[in-house]
Amino acid sequence: MSEQARYITNEHGERVGVLLDLETYNWLTQASSLDTECLIGLDRAELLALAESMLAPAAQARLDGLLAHNAESQLSEDELAQLDRLLAQVDHLTLLKTRARYTLKSLENLTQTS
Repeated sequence: MSEQARYITNEHGERVGVLLDLETYNWLTQASSLDTECLIGLDRAELLALAESMLAPAAQARLDGLLAHNAESQLSEDELAQLDRLLAQVDHLTLLKTRARYTLKSLENLTQTS
C-alpha cells in the first residue's frame, strides 16, 4: 500500500517539504485548476452517479399527476404549492446534474492536456 504523503525533514527534525503520491498530486492540481462551477471533493464515480440521477419515483409520479391536473386547471392552493416545490426540486437537481457533467468534462480536459 502506498502512502499519500511523505515528509522531508531537516537536520533538526522539522518538516520542510512533502512528497505526494502521483494520484494525490494529480487530484490536488486538477482541483485547483477548476473553476468555481465545478463540484470539488467528489470522485469520478460520485460525479457520474450525480450526473445520472433522477427525481425519486414517488416524487416523479406526484409531479406527473400534478402537472396533468394543472393542465386542466384543477389544482387546489395546496396542490399548487406542492407543484411549485417539486418544480423547484427538479430545477435544483438539473443544475447539480449539469455541474456534475461539467466537472467531469473539465477533469477529462485537464487529464488530456497534462
